[in-house]
Amino acid sequence: MTTLKNAWFIVRSDFRGDRLKLLWALLFAVVFMGYMAALAGMVLDDAMDRGEGRLLSDVLLVTIITMLGITFSRRNMKYLADDTYTRMLAYMRSLPVPAEVILCKRKLNTLFAFILNSTLYFGLIYTIGANIRSELPVTMYLAFALTWIGCGLVIAGIYIFIEFSVSGKAYFLIMIIIMFLAIGIAGLVYLAGGNLLLASVAVSKEWGLLSPLMWGSLLLGIVSVQLFSRWTIHRLKSRDLV
Repeated sequence: MTTLKNAWFIVRSDFRGDRLKLLWALLFAVVFMGYMAALAGMVLDDAMDRGEGRLLSDVLLVTIITMLGITFSRRNMKYLADDTYTRMLAYMRSLPVPAEVILCKRKLNTLFAFILNSTLYFGLIYTIGANIRSELPVTMYLAFALTWIGCGLVIAGIYIFIEFSVSGKAYFLIMIIIMFLAIGIAGLVYLAGGNLLLASVAVSKEWGLLSPLMWGSLLLGIVSVQLFSRWTIHRLKSRDLV
């Protein structure tokens, strides 16, 4: 409880210390997620209605899922120009701030990012997509969204570990590799005659909030975050930040 309290104090101090940074992050998230949701909403609507653009619908879906846990701030976007995370770790360690508090702060940031990005992305898709609304009532669509949010949590756990384990440049490159791997999986499923979007829609439509796919992905997501968090703690304590 003390760790969470201290982590929340740091997060709150960050928000209060630079309100312009918070406003920029919110604005960027609204613009970026709004654009991607509008694009994905049209493609997903066509895929569900006429079966067109199935590969593109999966590619758009898995691409955004890998980004749901990212905070779109100016500092976080400077992976290549500035080793942001290593500098932040060095600063926290100099205070000193326990590794557990640093990790808890990062998990809180991830939670806030998921709430904001997921609400914008899936909310706008549902608003835009007439066919999606007709196929999936609110509870079924919620099951669909939570299924993919669970997948995003799986990737977020990996991101947290990598973020605190390597330099900013390496982190950025690994993120790109993970994104292309996700796209590659979507491509393989398409070549095998399947479709990730339609499969998840079918399960959500049949089971609603009792969907085993939804609960399974959420469980895997939580396990991923907690497992990689344990590995991250060991890495934080031993990593050379010089």
